[in-house]
Amino acid sequence: MIIFTQMIGALYGMLAVVFGAFGAHALKKIFSEEQLKSFETGVKYQMYHAIVLLVLGYNFDFSSGIERYIVYCFSIGALLFSFSIYGLCISAAKNKKIKMLGPITPLGGLFLVIGWGLLLFSFLD
Repeated sequence: MIIFTQMIGALYGMLAVVFGAFGAHALKKIFSEEQLKSFETGVKYQMYHAIVLLVLGYNFDFSSGIERYIVYCFSIGALLFSFSIYGLCISAAKNKKIKMLGPITPLGGLFLVIGWGLLLFSFLD
């Protein structure tokens, strides 16, 4: 579980840098200001949670179920939240907005909130 957490954190961090550069250069020409801001929000949240996953991977021993649930929530939440934003922005810029992605973004956000809540709860134990 430690290696999984660290690998997901590193992958999300790497992709956040790639997507951030892509957004700042290539997409800047085709995105509206609002779309660019949304895309950047996805990149920021992805990077924040990449860093959190790396920190947890080095600090958790995964001896309790709550530690695994925290990692699952952050991993799934960042994927759903950020990647649905990327999909919404890119599809909207092509005038083919994929509306089914809209409800996925708050679901990803809910996973992130649950992950943070579980982390808080783990400190009380």
